[in-house]
Amino acid sequence: MTGPVRVSPRRIFISLVLFLLFAGLVWAGSPKPADNPPASVTAIGDVHGDFDDFTALLQKVGIIDAQHHWSGGKTTLVQVGDLLDRGPKPRQVLDLMMALEPEASQAGGRLVSLLGNHEVMNIMGDLRYVTPGNFASFADANSEQRQKSAYQTYVKWRNSHAALMSELPQPMELTEAEWMTRHPAGYIEQRDAFGPNGTYGKWLREHSAVADVGGVIFLHGGISPNVAKMKPDAINAKIRDELKQFDSTKQFLQEADIILPFFNLREITAVVQAEITAERKGLVASNGPRQQRLTQFLLSYGDWLSIKEDGPLWFRGYDQWGDEEGATQMGKILDSLKATRIVVGHTVQKGGRIRPRFGDRTFLIDTGMLSSYYPGGRASALQIQDNAYTAVYMDQQTVLVPAQKEEVAQPVATPR
Repeated sequence: MTGPVRVSPRRIFISLVLFLLFAGLVWAGSPKPADNPPASVTAIGDVHGDFDDFTALLQKVGIIDAQHHWSGGKTTLVQVGDLLDRGPKPRQVLDLMMALEPEASQAGGRLVSLLGNHEVMNIMGDLRYVTPGNFASFADANSEQRQKSAYQTYVKWRNSHAALMSELPQPMELTEAEWMTRHPAGYIEQRDAFGPNGTYGKWLREHSAVADVGGVIFLHGGISPNVAKMKPDAINAKIRDELKQFDSTKQFLQEADIILPFFNLREITAVVQAEITAERKGLVASNGPRQQRLTQFLLSYGDWLSIKEDGPLWFRGYDQWGDEEGATQMGKILDSLKATRIVVGHTVQKGGRIRPRFGDRTFLIDTGMLSSYYPGGRASALQIQDNAYTAVYMDQQTVLVPAQKEEVAQPVATPR
């Protein structure tokens, strides 16, 4: 029979040191919790090409200096989408954001630029809100030649698609003057810039629609009850997949000579529908797999998360709900997301003021920065620090929620 094994104190000490060193290495290599809030967050709503007011506001809140370089230190800046359209300087706004993103990172801060419905519209060629001035900002010394070349390409395409043209519900432009009016100088360049490999298109496609920053959810429109079961990562993955599917389908249509690269979404939809009809009538050679893909595209894309009205880029319920309904719905949404609050843009608030709702659990921060388009609008920012929420305007600031100790993921109390 053997006696008990004796372990020297020295061996115990060495083992303990090694264990602590190993544990320290594991802990150091572990990612920080996702809900660890940054010291300071500044959120800004829709810009819509208003570069001058946007930069003035960023200087006001200390995010950039007079030379438009990052001066926000470790602050997290969240912009909730709709950088472009309507206003006069969309390119300058996009260029600024693209420049600030790496500068913020180098300074220990973070820039979170989210997709709005207008970013996705430009990616897909829904150009209803792109102004002649917006197109003109893309023009250069060779734009006139590009315009003429594109028109000649269009004429050649039109003449070789007589059967398809006959099935269009509304005829496409027939004269050079009509075509030039609808495709002004800078149009071709704008379409290229927002393509998958374009300067702005590539950058935008790398960004998300929803961000969770320290337990606060930021996005453009809102999380509707129909979407609340999806986590932010799943929403972002779904929208990225839809954009990839759109790009893939458009490339397929171009290679099949059904559309031209510069066709907008209205033209793409009309031409695809006409092609399907022409094939079914036997006016053009039938191709079963191709027709199936075209039909699937037409039937599905209107229900995409990135496009439908109750999707995260378009939803307006937080502005439209009554107090009681909103408190009930918001309680369920926040509980599902394990979040404390939601901050959104998209819907301009009356009086140009940031609007807290539903027990200060929801903040609507689109205050109509582009006041030339939204009478009474103004530039604003929502600053979050030490759980205090403050609305900052160019001439004043208002504390909306005083600093307080807050538990993460505390849902809204719903009325009985």
